Amino acid sequence: MKLVFFMLCFPLICFAQDDLLDEINTDSTGTQYATAVFKGLKIVNFESTKLVAKKQLTFIVAHRFGSIENGFDSFFGLDDAVTRLNFVYGISNGFNIGASRSSFQKIYEFSAKYRILRQTENSFPFTVIGYNSFLINTALDKKNLPLLKFKHRLGYTVQLLISRKINTDFSVEIAPTFFHDNLTASFYAENQVKISEQDNSQFALGFGGRYKLGKRWSLNMDYGWHLNRDNNSPFKNPLSIGLDLETGGHVFQMHFTNAQGMNTNTFLGQGTGDWSDGNIYFGFNLSRVF
Repeated sequence: MKLVFFMLCFPLICFAQDDLLDEINTDSTGTQYATAVFKGLKIVNFESTKLVAKKQLTFIVAHRFGSIENGFDSFFGLDDAVTRLNFVYGISNGFNIGASRSSFQKIYEFSAKYRILRQTENSFPFTVIGYNSFLINTALDKKNLPLLKFKHRLGYTVQLLISRKINTDFSVEIAPTFFHDNLTASFYAENQVKISEQDNSQFALGFGGRYKLGKRWSLNMDYGWHLNRDNNSPFKNPLSIGLDLETGGHVFQMHFTNAQGMNTNTFLGQGTGDWSDGNIYFGFNLSRVF
Protein backbone atom coordinates (compact mmCIF):
# COMPACT_ATOMS: atom_id res chain seq x y z
CA MET A 1 0.00 0.00 0.00
CA LYS A 2 2.90 2.36 0.64
CA LEU A 3 4.01 1.94 -2.96
CA VAL A 4 0.51 2.70 -4.22
CA PHE A 5 0.50 5.79 -2.01
CA PHE A 6 3.73 6.95 -3.67
CA MET A 7 2.08 6.52 -7.05
CA LEU A 8 -0.82 8.74 -6.07
CA CYS A 9 1.09 11.56 -4.37
CA PHE A 10 2.26 13.86 -7.13
CA PRO A 11 3.30 17.50 -6.66
CA LEU A 12 0.73 20.08 -7.69
CA ILE A 13 3.19 22.83 -8.65
CA CYS A 14 3.90 22.91 -12.39
CA PHE A 15 5.96 25.33 -14.42
CA ALA A 16 6.01 26.20 -18.12
CA GLN A 17 8.11 24.18 -20.57
CA ASP A 18 9.17 25.08 -24.08
CA ASP A 19 8.16 23.13 -27.17
CA LEU A 20 10.76 20.81 -28.74
CA LEU A 21 11.36 23.27 -31.60
CA ASP A 22 11.61 26.29 -29.29
CA GLU A 23 14.16 24.89 -26.85
CA ILE A 24 16.82 27.57 -27.32
CA ASN A 25 18.37 29.97 -24.85
CA THR A 26 16.76 33.42 -24.72
CA ASP A 27 17.65 36.72 -23.08
CA SER A 28 14.12 37.50 -21.93
CA THR A 29 13.63 39.57 -18.79
CA GLY A 30 12.51 38.04 -15.52
CA THR A 31 13.29 34.48 -14.41
CA GLN A 32 15.47 32.67 -16.93
CA TYR A 33 15.11 28.89 -16.87
CA ALA A 34 17.63 26.43 -18.24
CA THR A 35 16.34 25.09 -21.56
CA ALA A 36 17.31 22.16 -23.79
CA VAL A 37 18.96 20.34 -20.87
CA PHE A 38 18.09 17.13 -22.73
CA LYS A 39 16.35 16.87 -26.09
CA GLY A 40 14.94 13.35 -25.62
CA LEU A 41 12.59 12.09 -22.93
CA LYS A 42 15.28 9.50 -22.20
CA ILE A 43 19.05 9.92 -22.00
CA VAL A 44 19.46 6.37 -23.28
CA ASN A 45 17.77 3.97 -20.86
CA PHE A 46 17.16 6.38 -17.99
CA GLU A 47 14.42 8.99 -18.07
CA SER A 48 15.74 12.52 -18.61
CA THR A 49 14.34 15.67 -16.98
CA LYS A 50 12.60 16.69 -20.19
CA LEU A 51 8.79 16.84 -20.12
CA VAL A 52 6.15 16.87 -22.84
CA ALA A 53 4.38 20.24 -23.13
CA LYS A 54 0.72 20.75 -22.19
CA LYS A 55 -1.77 19.03 -24.51
CA GLN A 56 1.01 17.47 -26.59
CA LEU A 57 1.24 13.76 -27.29
CA THR A 58 4.61 12.14 -27.88
CA PHE A 59 4.87 8.68 -29.40
CA ILE A 60 8.14 6.80 -28.82
CA VAL A 61 9.17 3.64 -30.63
CA ALA A 62 12.07 1.99 -28.79
CA HIS A 63 13.85 -0.95 -30.38
CA ARG A 64 16.60 -3.24 -29.10
CA PHE A 65 18.16 -5.83 -31.35
CA GLY A 66 19.58 -9.02 -29.88
CA SER A 67 23.21 -9.36 -28.85
CA ILE A 68 25.69 -8.54 -31.58
CA GLU A 69 28.13 -11.20 -30.29
CA ASN A 70 26.39 -13.93 -32.32
CA GLY A 71 27.33 -12.21 -35.58
CA PHE A 72 25.69 -13.45 -38.77
CA ASP A 73 24.05 -16.38 -36.96
CA SER A 74 21.36 -13.96 -35.71
CA PHE A 75 22.32 -11.23 -38.22
CA PHE A 76 23.93 -9.23 -35.42
CA GLY A 77 20.81 -9.41 -33.27
CA LEU A 78 18.18 -8.63 -35.88
CA ASP A 79 16.49 -12.00 -35.36
CA ASP A 80 16.10 -11.44 -31.61
CA ALA A 81 14.84 -7.86 -31.46
CA VAL A 82 12.35 -6.49 -28.93
CA THR A 83 10.18 -3.38 -29.27
CA ARG A 84 8.50 -0.98 -26.87
CA LEU A 85 5.71 1.40 -27.90
CA ASN A 86 5.22 4.32 -25.51
CA PHE A 87 2.69 7.17 -25.49
CA VAL A 88 3.34 10.22 -23.27
CA TYR A 89 0.78 13.02 -22.87
CA GLY A 90 1.18 16.42 -21.24
CA ILE A 91 -1.66 17.01 -18.77
CA SER A 92 0.08 20.31 -18.03
CA ASN A 93 3.50 21.76 -18.79
CA GLY A 94 4.86 20.14 -15.66
CA PHE A 95 2.89 16.90 -15.43
CA ASN A 96 2.96 13.98 -17.88
CA ILE A 97 1.31 10.58 -17.98
CA GLY A 98 2.40 7.63 -20.08
CA ALA A 99 1.38 4.14 -21.18
CA SER A 100 3.53 1.58 -22.96
CA ARG A 101 3.74 -2.01 -24.10
CA SER A 102 7.02 -3.89 -24.50
CA SER A 103 7.56 -7.21 -26.24
CA PHE A 104 10.22 -7.93 -23.59
CA GLN A 105 8.26 -10.09 -21.10
CA LYS A 106 5.08 -8.64 -22.69
CA ILE A 107 5.14 -5.81 -20.18
CA TYR A 108 2.45 -3.13 -19.91
CA GLU A 109 3.54 -0.04 -17.99
CA PHE A 110 1.80 3.12 -16.78
CA SER A 111 3.74 6.14 -15.58
CA ALA A 112 3.63 9.70 -14.29
CA LYS A 113 6.41 12.27 -14.59
CA TYR A 114 6.25 15.66 -12.90
CA ARG A 115 8.37 18.73 -12.28
CA ILE A 116 9.28 19.64 -8.72
CA LEU A 117 11.93 22.32 -9.23
CA ARG A 118 13.58 23.96 -12.23
CA GLN A 119 17.10 25.24 -12.81
CA THR A 120 17.21 29.02 -13.01
CA GLU A 121 20.04 31.42 -13.79
CA ASN A 122 21.74 32.80 -10.64
CA SER A 123 19.20 31.01 -8.46
CA PHE A 124 18.37 27.31 -8.12
CA PRO A 125 21.13 25.19 -9.74
CA PHE A 126 19.17 22.01 -10.60
CA THR A 127 16.07 20.73 -12.31
CA VAL A 128 14.30 18.12 -10.19
CA ILE A 129 11.72 15.74 -11.67
CA GLY A 130 9.77 12.92 -10.06
CA TYR A 131 8.99 9.73 -11.95
CA ASN A 132 6.67 6.90 -10.86
CA SER A 133 5.53 3.83 -12.74
CA PHE A 134 3.97 0.45 -12.29
CA LEU A 135 4.15 -2.47 -14.69
CA ILE A 136 2.37 -5.73 -15.39
CA ASN A 137 4.42 -8.70 -16.65
CA THR A 138 1.95 -10.69 -18.75
CA ALA A 139 4.53 -13.22 -19.99
CA LEU A 140 4.64 -15.19 -16.73
CA ASP A 141 3.06 -18.59 -17.37
CA LYS A 142 0.97 -20.32 -14.74
CA LYS A 143 1.86 -23.69 -16.28
CA ASN A 144 5.44 -23.12 -15.16
CA LEU A 145 4.48 -21.26 -11.98
CA PRO A 146 1.41 -23.06 -10.57
CA LEU A 147 1.25 -20.77 -7.51
CA LEU A 148 1.30 -17.64 -9.65
CA LYS A 149 -1.15 -14.89 -8.71
CA PHE A 150 -1.87 -11.58 -10.40
CA LYS A 151 0.08 -9.67 -7.73
CA HIS A 152 3.24 -11.52 -8.75
CA ARG A 153 3.08 -9.88 -12.17
CA LEU A 154 3.40 -6.36 -10.74
CA GLY A 155 6.41 -4.10 -10.37
CA TYR A 156 6.84 -0.50 -9.21
CA THR A 157 9.33 2.32 -9.64
CA VAL A 158 9.90 5.52 -7.65
CA GLN A 159 12.60 7.77 -9.07
CA LEU A 160 14.03 11.25 -8.58
CA LEU A 161 15.74 12.82 -11.60
CA ILE A 162 18.15 15.65 -10.78
CA SER A 163 19.87 17.41 -13.68
CA ARG A 164 22.07 20.42 -14.25
CA LYS A 165 22.94 22.16 -17.49
CA ILE A 166 26.60 22.97 -16.94
CA ASN A 167 26.94 25.09 -20.07
CA THR A 168 25.50 25.34 -23.58
CA ASP A 169 26.97 21.99 -24.60
CA PHE A 170 27.08 19.85 -21.46
CA SER A 171 24.30 18.52 -19.17
CA VAL A 172 24.45 15.90 -16.40
CA GLU A 173 21.90 13.96 -14.36
CA ILE A 174 21.78 11.76 -11.28
CA ALA A 175 18.82 9.47 -10.62
CA PRO A 176 18.28 7.88 -7.17
CA THR A 177 15.93 4.96 -7.86
CA PHE A 178 13.80 2.54 -5.86
CA PHE A 179 12.09 -0.31 -7.69
CA HIS A 180 10.18 -3.32 -6.46
CA ASP A 181 9.23 -6.57 -8.21
CA ASN A 182 6.67 -8.78 -6.51
CA LEU A 183 8.39 -11.77 -8.11
CA THR A 184 12.15 -12.00 -8.62
CA ALA A 185 14.25 -14.74 -10.19
CA SER A 186 16.09 -17.40 -8.18
CA PHE A 187 19.08 -19.31 -9.53
CA TYR A 188 20.27 -22.80 -8.62
CA ALA A 189 23.47 -24.78 -9.03
CA GLU A 190 23.47 -28.18 -10.78
CA ASN A 191 22.82 -29.88 -7.46
CA GLN A 192 19.65 -27.75 -7.10
CA VAL A 193 21.13 -25.72 -4.25
CA LYS A 194 19.90 -22.13 -4.40
CA ILE A 195 22.83 -19.82 -5.11
CA SER A 196 21.07 -16.54 -5.78
CA GLU A 197 17.81 -14.90 -4.70
CA GLN A 198 17.31 -11.20 -5.30
CA ASP A 199 15.45 -9.02 -2.78
CA ASN A 200 12.10 -7.81 -4.08
CA SER A 201 12.89 -4.21 -3.10
CA GLN A 202 15.91 -2.91 -4.96
CA PHE A 203 17.87 0.33 -4.98
CA ALA A 204 20.00 1.92 -7.67
CA LEU A 205 21.76 5.15 -8.54
CA GLY A 206 21.69 6.31 -12.13
CA PHE A 207 24.20 8.63 -13.78
CA GLY A 208 23.80 10.22 -17.18
CA GLY A 209 24.96 13.03 -19.38
CA ARG A 210 24.64 14.75 -22.73
CA TYR A 211 27.36 16.54 -24.68
CA LYS A 212 26.33 18.62 -27.68
CA LEU A 213 28.43 17.83 -30.76
CA GLY A 214 26.66 20.17 -33.16
CA LYS A 215 23.41 21.98 -33.81
CA ARG A 216 21.41 18.75 -34.01
CA TRP A 217 23.80 16.08 -32.68
CA SER A 218 24.75 15.08 -29.15
CA LEU A 219 26.65 12.27 -27.43
CA ASN A 220 24.67 10.64 -24.62
CA MET A 221 25.65 8.16 -21.92
CA ASP A 222 24.04 6.65 -18.82
CA TYR A 223 24.94 4.04 -16.21
CA GLY A 224 22.94 2.33 -13.45
CA TRP A 225 24.68 1.29 -10.24
CA HIS A 226 22.59 -1.40 -8.53
CA LEU A 227 23.11 -1.00 -4.78
CA ASN A 228 21.76 -4.26 -3.34
CA ARG A 229 22.17 -6.84 -6.08
CA ASP A 230 22.61 -10.40 -4.82
CA ASN A 231 26.30 -11.35 -4.81
CA ASN A 232 25.70 -14.40 -7.04
CA SER A 233 23.26 -12.73 -9.39
CA PRO A 234 24.05 -13.19 -13.11
CA PHE A 235 22.68 -9.74 -13.94
CA LYS A 236 24.86 -6.72 -14.72
CA ASN A 237 24.75 -2.98 -14.20
CA PRO A 238 23.54 -1.25 -17.39
CA LEU A 239 25.98 0.94 -19.32
CA SER A 240 24.70 2.68 -22.45
CA ILE A 241 26.35 4.98 -25.00
CA GLY A 242 24.63 6.64 -27.94
CA LEU A 243 23.97 9.57 -30.24
CA ASP A 244 20.94 11.87 -30.45
CA LEU A 245 19.85 13.38 -33.75
CA GLU A 246 17.16 16.07 -33.72
CA THR A 247 15.25 16.46 -37.00
CA GLY A 248 12.34 18.86 -36.64
CA GLY A 249 9.63 17.18 -34.60
CA HIS A 250 11.67 13.98 -34.27
CA VAL A 251 14.42 12.97 -31.89
CA PHE A 252 16.26 9.89 -33.13
CA GLN A 253 18.50 8.16 -30.56
CA MET A 254 20.95 5.44 -31.61
CA HIS A 255 22.92 3.57 -28.98
CA PHE A 256 24.68 0.47 -27.68
CA THR A 257 23.74 -1.00 -24.31
CA ASN A 258 24.21 -4.20 -22.32
CA ALA A 259 20.53 -4.33 -21.23
CA GLN A 260 17.86 -5.40 -23.70
CA GLY A 261 14.87 -4.61 -21.47
CA MET A 262 13.62 -1.02 -21.68
CA ASN A 263 11.46 -0.64 -18.56
CA THR A 264 13.28 0.64 -15.46
CA ASN A 265 12.82 -2.62 -13.53
CA THR A 266 14.18 -4.67 -16.41
CA PHE A 267 17.22 -2.69 -17.53
CA LEU A 268 18.30 -2.07 -13.92
CA GLY A 269 17.40 -5.46 -12.49
CA GLN A 270 17.71 -7.89 -15.39
CA GLY A 271 20.47 -6.74 -17.72
CA THR A 272 22.42 -9.76 -18.95
CA GLY A 273 24.93 -8.28 -21.37
CA ASP A 274 28.61 -7.70 -20.70
CA TRP A 275 30.64 -5.07 -22.52
CA SER A 276 33.88 -6.93 -21.81
CA ASP A 277 32.91 -9.94 -23.95
CA GLY A 278 30.96 -8.11 -26.67
CA ASN A 279 27.55 -9.19 -25.37
CA ILE A 280 25.85 -5.86 -26.13
CA TYR A 281 22.75 -4.70 -27.97
CA PHE A 282 22.30 -2.06 -30.62
CA GLY A 283 19.07 -0.10 -30.41
CA PHE A 284 17.26 3.12 -31.09
CA ASN A 285 14.52 5.37 -29.70
CA LEU A 286 12.46 7.37 -32.17
CA SER A 287 10.03 9.97 -30.86
CA ARG A 288 7.39 12.01 -32.66
CA VAL A 289 5.48 14.95 -31.19
CA PHE A 290 1.81 15.48 -32.11
